[in-house]
Amino acid sequence: MTALTRSTLFALALACNATVLSAQPAGRGGPQSETVRQGQQLLRQGKVEEALTLYRQELEKSPDSPSANNAAGVALDLLGRGPEARRYFAKAIETAPAPQAKATAQRAMAMSYAFQGDCANTVKYEQRVFDYYVSTKDGYQQGEIADEAARVCIDAGDLNTAEHWYRIGYEAGLKQTDIPPDRVSLWNFRWEHAQARIAVRRGNLAEARKHAAAAKAVLDKDAAMAEAQSVFFPYLTGYIAFYSGDYKSALNDLQKANQNDPFIQCLLGQTYEKLGDKEKAMECYKKASTTTAHNPPAAYARPFALRKLS
Repeated sequence: MTALTRSTLFALALACNATVLSAQPAGRGGPQSETVRQGQQLLRQGKVEEALTLYRQELEKSPDSPSANNAAGVALDLLGRGPEARRYFAKAIETAPAPQAKATAQRAMAMSYAFQGDCANTVKYEQRVFDYYVSTKDGYQQGEIADEAARVCIDAGDLNTAEHWYRIGYEAGLKQTDIPPDRVSLWNFRWEHAQARIAVRRGNLAEARKHAAAAKAVLDKDAAMAEAQSVFFPYLTGYIAFYSGDYKSALNDLQKANQNDPFIQCLLGQTYEKLGDKEKAMECYKKASTTTAHNPPAAYARPFALRKLS
């Protein structure tokens, strides 16, 4: 396997479950003004309303600003105001100065629907972003976008659509020109990981365990990759345990996963609820409710956690 730095491997690993590119503020659809940058800082601090105020101030001066429109849409999604958010994303799409900027805004629109658990409309806009990367012959990004759509759909409970898009992502990713061996391993790991989660959601525990073992075998081929992705395998085994009703094992495994991932925080909260510990469950939901990301884990976790806390 091609030698990679630990930081590079970790970045690749993050893409497996969190679609790392979409974790970046969706406001990055064009040059940012100082006002938008200040808003992004407020957003990272959890001051969503204050950030939205700054974005709107910028839009009063520059109503066609892609970055300000995208940023305002993100803030509104975090506030649970999806229909209003999508008016800003639509404006960003309409006024995008270049195809890449339009794809950025379309991706943000897809995530806006994800915050409502709307698999169909998420796929509608992710397809447009996917097509853009087909036009640029970027196989890796095609895979990223397809997996992103799939992740939203599995969380929404549409397992057939999720499986379809995970397969598209796997096949597209492997078509990357001059793909290095480590990237092949990464796509193989993602595909087994996805199939395992889908299988257990369908009630097929034996099939889920088979794919989990295959995912582990991919990791075992390279010690550096296994170390870099150490938090993702217990996420998988914890997920399987939770959906098969083995809550003690789920708790044990999920506590070894990424504790800063809002999806993991929600799954831990649900696990604690099943084990009868409501106090710890609420602690987990409180953490998940504070995420300000605009990606599939946040799109599931923030609305879910806020409902639990209401």
